[in-house]
Amino acid sequence: MSLQQDQYYIDKVIKGDTNAFSVLVDRYKHMVYTLAVRMVRNNEEAEEVAQDTFLKVYKALPGFKGDSKFSTWVYKIAYNRSLDYVKRLGRAPETTLIEEYAEHNKANLEDVMDQFEMDDRKYTLKKAMKKLPPDYATILTLHYFEELSLKEISKVMDASPDTLKVKLFRARKRLGGILKDKLQEKI
Repeated sequence: MSLQQDQYYIDKVIKGDTNAFSVLVDRYKHMVYTLAVRMVRNNEEAEEVAQDTFLKVYKALPGFKGDSKFSTWVYKIAYNRSLDYVKRLGRAPETTLIEEYAEHNKANLEDVMDQFEMDDRKYTLKKAMKKLPPDYATILTLHYFEELSLKEISKVMDASPDTLKVKLFRARKRLGGILKDKLQEKI
C-alpha cells in the first residue's frame, strides 16, 4: 500500500474518524503479528504485543511525519514493543507455531499430496526459524517474507544497512545449517 493511500486514512483518523483506523489495522495486522510472534515466540503473547502496537500507533499517529513509509513506521513500533515485551518477561521465550494450517478439501489426490509437501516445507522452515536467535528470525522475516529492503529494515531495527547485511548473511548461514541438520536426520 502506498503512503498516499495510507495518508488518506491517517488524515481521517487524526480528524477524529476512528473507523478509518480499522482500515489501517486490517492492512497491517498480519505483518505486525508475524513480526511479534517471531520475536516473542508465543501466539497469545504476540496477539497482546500486536494490540499494544496498534494502541501505540493510534496514539502516536498525529506525530507521523511521513519521512518513511507508514509500514516501516508501524514495523518499528511493533519491533520496539516486541523487544520491550521480551525484556519485561526476563525469560527465554516459548516457541509455538505462527499459524495453524487450514484443512484443504481437494478432489485430486495429486493436489492433496502437493499441498502436504508444501505444508511440510513451510512447517519445517518455521520450525527451523524458531531455533534462530530472535534478531536473526526477525531480519529474515522482514527481508524475505515482508520483502523490506535493508534500508527499510535499518529504520525498523535501528541498525545500519551494512550491519544488517552481515546479520542477514549470518542468519541465512545458520538457517541453512539447521535445515541441513534436519535433512540429515530424515535421511
